[in-house]
Amino acid sequence: MRVIQFREALREAMSEEMRRDEKIFLMGEEVAEYNGAYKVSQGMLDEFGAKRVIDTPIAELGFAGIGVGAAMNGLRPIIEFMTFNFSLVAIDQVINSAAKMMSMSGGQFTVPIVFRGPTGNAGMLSSQHSQNFENWYANTPGLKVVVPSNPYDAKGLLKSSIRDEDPVIFMESELMYSDKGEVPEGEYLLPIGQAHVVKEGADVTLVSFGKMMKIVNEAAAELEKKGVSAEVIDLRSVRPIDYPTVIESVKKTNRCVIVEEAWPLSSLATDIAFNIQRDAFDYLDAPVIRVNSLDLPLPYAPTLIDAILPNVKRTLEAVDSVMYK
Repeated sequence: MRVIQFREALREAMSEEMRRDEKIFLMGEEVAEYNGAYKVSQGMLDEFGAKRVIDTPIAELGFAGIGVGAAMNGLRPIIEFMTFNFSLVAIDQVINSAAKMMSMSGGQFTVPIVFRGPTGNAGMLSSQHSQNFENWYANTPGLKVVVPSNPYDAKGLLKSSIRDEDPVIFMESELMYSDKGEVPEGEYLLPIGQAHVVKEGADVTLVSFGKMMKIVNEAAAELEKKGVSAEVIDLRSVRPIDYPTVIESVKKTNRCVIVEEAWPLSSLATDIAFNIQRDAFDYLDAPVIRVNSLDLPLPYAPTLIDAILPNVKRTLEAVDSVMYK
């Protein structure tokens, strides 16, 4: 397979789907003339024109609402937020309109819309531009929440998200857009809600998603050098969560560490830990441990960012605590 960047995989997914279905369009700040803030939509204006690749004012509430209305009337919008921190301005449209419309209309309206863009820390962007809202959106019935970790997953999951009849929150990361990975030439889809066992192991289960998979994979490699066999699970989506895959892994390894970039209170890791203790309690040889960001707004200074976010060192310490203490 060829090797392409994360941003290129996203662009291929959107372009292929827009060629397939003329009802699909892309809308957001700087997506057209500027080729996207992170160059994800580079060249798409030239191919599809200004009616299908649409620049907007800095007005997330407005263009998110336009997208919801368009989806209710038979179109299939892709709405790009320059960062999900800015989606807070549009959260009423996402949570009270897109997520609720099918239920409140008695099934008369579906809302096949994708809200996509980067989430979490992107390096020296300080408190207001470095937050994780995966658990906020995953806590909303009516939404699906997808968080890919590599170019292959990004393309397959975005194509599936665009074709889905439900509103999908598709979360990326500025720090991943230049990441490279193998992606097939031909078309493929990946199912939403099916986790990927990245590496099989016998001693401890490591669970994560999104860019935290880099931390987990590096930690698993370090553990291998010490003779500890870690099973690594990439959730891929956090609503729905593939609990059967996680539970079966924990029944095999008897230990689990969950790594998540978000703050610890009401985190996704908390819910995953609850489900493990409920469904695999008799198999656990140690408590389930979470590795989250510290419970602080993220600062600007790189040294403080490194101290607050999950990292390999903290992950290895968590594994030690379930293995040897």
